[in-house]
Amino acid sequence: MTISSDQMSEVPSAVPARPRKALTIGAVAKVLSKEFDDVSISKIRYLEDQKLVTPRRTQGGYRLYSQADVDRLRTILRLQRDEFLPLRVIRQELASGPSLSGLGNSSAAKSNTARRAKLVGTSSSRFTLDEVIEETGARPEFIRELADFGLVAPTKDSGTDVFDETDMEIVRAGNELARSGVAARNLKVFKTSADREVQLIEALLAPKLISRNPQRRKEAVESLERMASVLSELKHALLVRDLRRLADS
Repeated sequence: MTISSDQMSEVPSAVPARPRKALTIGAVAKVLSKEFDDVSISKIRYLEDQKLVTPRRTQGGYRLYSQADVDRLRTILRLQRDEFLPLRVIRQELASGPSLSGLGNSSAAKSNTARRAKLVGTSSSRFTLDEVIEETGARPEFIRELADFGLVAPTKDSGTDVFDETDMEIVRAGNELARSGVAARNLKVFKTSADREVQLIEALLAPKLISRNPQRRKEAVESLERMASVLSELKHALLVRDLRRLADS
């Protein structure tokens, strides 16, 4: 049977794509593992606990992830891996409204616009040592060394050490460096550097921070957040410059 040109013109040029099937958490982990070696089911659950992704649930309580959920997770993981952003900053980025496709790409990574470091109103999540180990893959001995050198500061809750979200991020970053042979004691130099930066900022903003005037204090906190972001950008630029020299030598 021959189809005439008139009949061909009536045939739709493109068949509408069917909606992609929702994925289980195990299937999502398998998909993302092609790009992220360290992704795991527990890590995806952790990101959900941090309200960064919200899959729908079946009546039986099973998680089902849409393609948008998978894209969102991929963006979060790229921002962690490529830009070393803490989850609180990623949460701000996602909430600010830009398209997800632009958050984890190379152009975004090269942007020299400093992100504000959110210092107040952040997550108050707490994690046990076992949860930190499961999430980061770090050895308990390594985490204890980080605590001994003052890089993480667990608190006591009913006699048990608990870590906050920032501690979790420090352990994760430290563990990545440990895989390249950097010992916990070598990381103390970063704490010393951070302490000096805090002293500098404190000297500049202390009068406003202790002010009883709410507006004056609010302005001080905003300045604190802005300076923290700018200092982070400055340190990153200086590090990249010197590493380039090392690579070119």
